[in-house]
This record gives sequence, structure tokens and C-alpha cells, in this order.
Amino acid sequence: MNVFIGLDVSLASTAICVLGPQGRIVEELQAESEPEALVRAIASLSYSIDAIGLEAGPLSQWLSKGMEEAGFDVVMMETRLVKAALKAMPIKTDRRDAQGIARLLQMGWYRPVHRKSVSSQEIRALLTARKSVQQAIINLELSMRGVLRNFGMKLGHVTRIRYEARVRELVEQNEILSASTEALLRARSQLRAELADLDAKIAGLAKHDDVCRLMITMPGVGPIVALTVKSAIDDPTRFARSKDVGPWAGLTPRRTQSGEMDIVG
Repeated sequence: MNVFIGLDVSLASTAICVLGPQGRIVEELQAESEPEALVRAIASLSYSIDAIGLEAGPLSQWLSKGMEEAGFDVVMMETRLVKAALKAMPIKTDRRDAQGIARLLQMGWYRPVHRKSVSSQEIRALLTARKSVQQAIINLELSMRGVLRNFGMKLGHVTRIRYEARVRELVEQNEILSASTEALLRARSQLRAELADLDAKIAGLAKHDDVCRLMITMPGVGPIVALTVKSAIDDPTRFARSKDVGPWAGLTPRRTQSGEMDIVG
């Protein structure tokens, strides 16, 4: 008997629903959210498996890779479409979500999501770390501006290099404010050093990548943009035509059409 398997993944455990012909539930299981545990649970089933489906999420890349390496056909399903379908169910549990995912997989009512390569995921992790450090610096600087403004001290427009000197100049007559801002300035200095290290690492990766070097020749494109585009697209062969990349990235106007109404944009 050919079956479709739906997985509802949570951090600790995964609900498994096995769906047979005519949408009949033939078995329901639960396993740890680990590739090895899922492979053992699915391999123990005495059915011919057509496909395994799971919603795209934080663990799905890792879990789907492990199951594919074990020889199973795994489909990652686009989150918004799955959520919209499951929303119609009056009772929400992990068990029922697994059932819904299995039914969507059997009907073919889903949009598959590309599983990115490990190298692209690593680049995304590096870019995310840089963004987090950069945001932490911005938050510190805004916090200092807010604290000083309460005492009528205005930083005004100041360059990155002159920032520390300007802060110290404003608070030099106030011992308590000096102690407060020095702690923040030390943290800012350390974060700026970490940001510089990440920027150097990103520039090095882009320099040794043929695709990134080609993109950087375009005006306004640097190592960060080049690596962001490369890691997002990952495998260009998954697009039939180059013009398909724009709609995939959301760079197309919306359209709402019903009866006599047709709104574009």
C-alpha cells in the first residue's frame, strides 16, 4: 500500500501521520525531532512511501537533509499556504496538524520549498551574525543619545570616529554620567571590533567566489549584497529562466481580480 506521511515538527518531538488511499489514516506515531529518530520511526513502517511532507521551519532543513540521505523522498512545504489550510480546522493539535500536512501532500495542494545547501546556510548564518552585531551597536548609540538628551546634552551630527570623543566631552563634568557612558562606550568599542572581523571574513569569502566577484563589478554592489544574493538563490538551475528570479523574490505587483474588478499593484 502506498502512503503519504505528514510531519508536524516541534522543538522536542514530531507528530507523524501516515495517510493511505482515499485519505484514510492508517497509522499515527510520535518521535524525537532528530533525523536519526525520524528515520528509525519511518523505516519501521511496512508501507511503500510515496512522499514525506513537512512544513518549512527552523528545523526542517536539518531534518529533511537527514531523511533524504536515508533514501526517503522529502518535500518541504511553503509555510503560508500550509498555515492557511490548517487554519480551517476548528481544533489545533500537533496530531491534527500532521494529518493536515499529510492530506495537503496527498492532494498536491502545496508549494515546495527549496532546501538550501550547507554552504548557503553557513553564509546566511554569517550575514545574520553581522546584522545582529550591527544592530546592537546602533541600539547602544541610540541609548546613549537618549540618556544624554535627558540632561540637555545633544550629540548632534557626529562621525563614527568622533563619536566617543564627543560623548566624553559632554559628560566630563558629571562623574555618574561618565561612569554610565564609559561602560556603554567600552561595549560599543568591542562590538565595533567584532563587526570589523565579520566584515573582513565576508570580504574574504566574496573575494574567493567567482559569482560574487562578478556581481561586485556592478555599481553599488559590495561583498554583503553579493553574498546575500548568492546564498538566497543558492542553486540557479532551479529557475527555468532568469526572469523567474524577480517574481520569486517578490519583485512583482500584486493582482486582485474578481468579476468586473481587476486591481494590479
